[in-house]
Amino acid sequence: MKNSSLKWMLMLLITFAFFESCTSDDAIELDDDGIELSDETTQLIIDWNDLWLNVDRYATGMRPTATARALAYIHLAAYETSVYDMDGYTSNDIRLADFNVNDNERAETINLSIALNTCYARVMEHFMYNISGAEVASIEQLETEKENELSQGLSNQLLENSRDWGNYVAQRVIAYSQTDTEAEQQILEPQPLSYEPPVGDGFWTYSADPERALFPYWESVRTFVISSAETSSIPPPISYNETVNSTYYNQMYEAYELNNTAREEDNEDLWIAEFWSDDVEGLMMSPPGRQFSIAGQLVAQYDLDYKTTIALFLKLGFSLNDAAVSSWADKYEYMVMRPNVYIEEYIDSEFETNLYRFIFWPNPSFPGYPSGHSTFASAAGGIFIDAFGDSTDFTDLSHDGRTEFRGESRQFNSFSEMAEEAAFSRVPFGVHMRMDCTEGYRLGYEVSDAVNGFDLTSN
Repeated sequence: MKNSSLKWMLMLLITFAFFESCTSDDAIELDDDGIELSDETTQLIIDWNDLWLNVDRYATGMRPTATARALAYIHLAAYETSVYDMDGYTSNDIRLADFNVNDNERAETINLSIALNTCYARVMEHFMYNISGAEVASIEQLETEKENELSQGLSNQLLENSRDWGNYVAQRVIAYSQTDTEAEQQILEPQPLSYEPPVGDGFWTYSADPERALFPYWESVRTFVISSAETSSIPPPISYNETVNSTYYNQMYEAYELNNTAREEDNEDLWIAEFWSDDVEGLMMSPPGRQFSIAGQLVAQYDLDYKTTIALFLKLGFSLNDAAVSSWADKYEYMVMRPNVYIEEYIDSEFETNLYRFIFWPNPSFPGYPSGHSTFASAAGGIFIDAFGDSTDFTDLSHDGRTEFRGESRQFNSFSEMAEEAAFSRVPFGVHMRMDCTEGYRLGYEVSDAVNGFDLTSN
């Protein structure tokens, strides 16, 4: 490896100096685009989603797999808090093994918004486990602000009943999550010192401790709808080859050429690469979080009612969680190297990825095949297509106003177009070969297809 320990430490110091914390604006009356939502409970959901996105930005050591898991459980809790008020929908305790919510714990009359407000606060405090005191305080602040706003004219008994139900459901979901002992153990040590990657030609490895394998055992974590064993057999990656003009070499050369051209020309490929990056803690939201940023914007654009929003967020959380498990299982089975190692050795010893200016290691700390970003993109894209149809007139404002990277909004005419752009943005960023993105893009749609078939109305 060509990166010395001194270089790593220097870049670490530079990175820490580069980032400054910022506080998100409170969103009480309006969503981020200034659109007033007609459903009070939907507005509550979006307010909590907006806060979560800011908390996600500063959560350390979670992205992307533990983040996807957190989203699944947070929105499972929100769904179960609401489902007895959602005509036609049924609890997941009849669909998820070992999960139970006793509706006898629910008072005859509650205020759903108050119950949801309480539930969101409890599950966010629990599942966003690596956050600072400032982020914890922001959760407490929003809980208080929303309750003050929503409790006007409500009796003390109704408030107590509502809080009790929200707390009860949150605790049932937390207890259910803790039965997944594999995940509970792994989140305590996301880069286990006990794991050493296998050695082989073209295999991924690390060059310093900060680049150690991230969540190498995640394939054993709970899924909600489709497991890695149930997805189609992944096609093996292109065989490793150092020969000039071999298929493998040409895929590496494409990443090299697109990466350098994007930077030298400051072209649209660089805009796309940075717009979809979401790699950097403290600077950007996580890749799974990005899909919830998009979902929140769609809820506002379509002015969805709370029932539709709750169901959408639940399925999106399940899809991202299951996509993370399947893609990580495949990553650590095939152990495909990242482009920078090959390119430095066989093409250009001075190569730097376009990610490198943001972070003190040259690429993400896990194998490349399949691309996680690409899997998340289509795992979410398939959910959006099922909910809204493929055709759309959507402008993603997730990074609106950011100047540290190219975050200017991008407009899309279809969700499939958006998912494809996100999936293949990793090639001009210099951190993936095209084959990584192609397989991730395929796998994510397989997961979302399964989740779209998960019937929330069955008895």
